[in-house]
Amino acid sequence: MGTVLAAVVFDPQPAYAQNSELAHKLAAAKNIVCSFTTQATGNWTADKPTAAVTTAKLEIAFFKIDVDEGTAEEDTGFGRSLIVARLSQGYLHLMHTSDAGPLYVTSIFPKTTADGRVLAAHVRMEYLPAAVPGFTSRPELYVGTCQLNKPGVE
Repeated sequence: MGTVLAAVVFDPQPAYAQNSELAHKLAAAKNIVCSFTTQATGNWTADKPTAAVTTAKLEIAFFKIDVDEGTAEEDTGFGRSLIVARLSQGYLHLMHTSDAGPLYVTSIFPKTTADGRVLAAHVRMEYLPAAVPGFTSRPELYVGTCQLNKPGVE
C-alpha cells in the first residue's frame, strides 16, 4: 500500500499534462514579452559563493518564435539576435549564446497567473573580473511573468 501511495503522491507527470491547453498556447506562441521583477545575483566573496536578492525591472521580448524549426529572435537592447527555441514537456526554453562567451536562457513555464500571464525565469551566465554597475558581470537569476502573443508586437 505504501508503494502505491508514494506513486500517487510523487507522480512525476510533467506539468504540461495538468494544463495541455496552455502547453499548446506555448507551442503556438509567435511573440512573448516578459517582465522580471526579482533578481538574485551570485558572487564569490573570499572564494565563497554568495547571493543577493533585489528587486529588478527587466523586460525581454521574443519574436518570430518557431518551435518546429527551433528558432526565435530576441530583442537584446542592442538589436535583434537569432536564438534557439526549444519546447520540452510543456516548457518553452529560449537560449541565447554570445560570441563573447555568456549564455542567457529564458524558461517559460506552463502555469498561468490570475491575470493570464505565464510564469517565467531568466538566467544570465556571465562573469567579468570587475563588477560593472548596470551591466551583467556575475551570474544572475530573474523571476517574473510573460505575455504570450502580445497584440501589436511583431
